[in-house]
Amino acid sequence: MSDPELSPLDDLPGLTDEEPGAESLEPLGGPDALDEAIAELQGVIDKDSDMGPLGGDLDMDGDDVSAPEHPADAGLQGLVMSIPVQLDVIIGSAEMPVADLMGMDAGSVVSLNRKIGESVDICVNGTKIATGEIQSLEDDPSRLGVKILSLEKS
Repeated sequence: MSDPELSPLDDLPGLTDEEPGAESLEPLGGPDALDEAIAELQGVIDKDSDMGPLGGDLDMDGDDVSAPEHPADAGLQGLVMSIPVQLDVIIGSAEMPVADLMGMDAGSVVSLNRKIGESVDICVNGTKIATGEIQSLEDDPSRLGVKILSLEKS
């Protein structure tokens, strides 16, 4: 009879058949590293709640936000405020059977659930944040823009 094959997992630390509670099952870095990580995370959460929504008072005219109290917060705030987000303007939607979808050709028209002139949904990263109205841009009438009519309550 041949010896049983060894699994590649047998060489990994902490993955042995020892009883639960044995030293080899201790988290990597030990309990002190876990406590330090939890304390660091709590500090970030506390700092975030101190900064308030979006890290300061926003001026809706597009001017700068108020300066943070601590220089370290300025770097964090600048980093957070520079994260790109996806903004989508949803003009409508339609529901149809797959058979209708498969029967479409170039020139087919899909009827949407909204009428011309109705408000549109403005979404950031898939979450509706506002309602708006489609407009042509004054400086370039060949391009569309959206005017904010109302912001969603959080």
